Amino acid sequence: MIVHLVDGTYELFRHFYGLRRFAADKAPPLGAVAGVLNTVLGMIEQGATHVGVATDHVIESFRNRLWSGYKTGDGIEPALLTQFEPLEEALAAMGVAVWPMVELEADDALASAAHLAARDERVARVSIWTPDKDLAQCVVADRVVQVDRRTRDIRDAAGVRAKFGVVPERIPDFLALVGDAADGYPGLPGIGRVTAARLIGRFGALEEFPPETLGEQRELALLFKQLATLRTDAALFRDVDELRWRGPTPGFAAWAGRLASAALPERCRRAASAAR
Repeated sequence: MIVHLVDGTYELFRHFYGLRRFAADKAPPLGAVAGVLNTVLGMIEQGATHVGVATDHVIESFRNRLWSGYKTGDGIEPALLTQFEPLEEALAAMGVAVWPMVELEADDALASAAHLAARDERVARVSIWTPDKDLAQCVVADRVVQVDRRTRDIRDAAGVRAKFGVVPERIPDFLALVGDAADGYPGLPGIGRVTAARLIGRFGALEEFPPETLGEQRELALLFKQLATLRTDAALFRDVDELRWRGPTPGFAAWAGRLASAALPERCRRAASAAR
């Protein structure tokens, strides 16, 4: 089986701003939610059997206590923010495994789910659907891969090395040095991607760097590495078959009505029949 793990927060943003570009002020109140559900259902219609979606139920996490500049919910448009919880509820009603994160982030849920699924010998591949460079650290050979929906690129370990210049397990070290503007930490001054990859290729993990290499900035770099390192210990499921999609719940028709998506229930019915 192939396990598909979806970054629900990314998908919600993607659909929200996609509607903004094409529908302007005519976008329906839950239009982004409907877009994500159509995306996930489309994956199921194309053969996905085991699917899990991770969301940021709140934007802040334990990392905000470690670094004051870490990303927050400030600046997120209210029209987008109000769709987070409906997305989680609508996905659950559609019968999809969904993990709303509070203390951890959606990225931690994806990392944890990939770790759990990859331990199961029945799983041939784990596909993590997000372009977020943080998730590159979860890639394992060609067994756990990252899929960029925008480009349709499938990035295995060789692809991660080609893109970043380091192996997947060194991505937290790489991000600690170069920073991640989306997450709100700057990296170390004067160290770009090429220099970071060269240093890591020479010395390995930041902890193994000679003291003089980073000097007084060593502790800051280690803090940034802590921010960049995804957690894999979230107890999201006990058996990978908990991610098998078996069709929508009885309450899904009401959700389809709220989303003004009359075709969704029938599409679900056909997909569930085909999956049996």
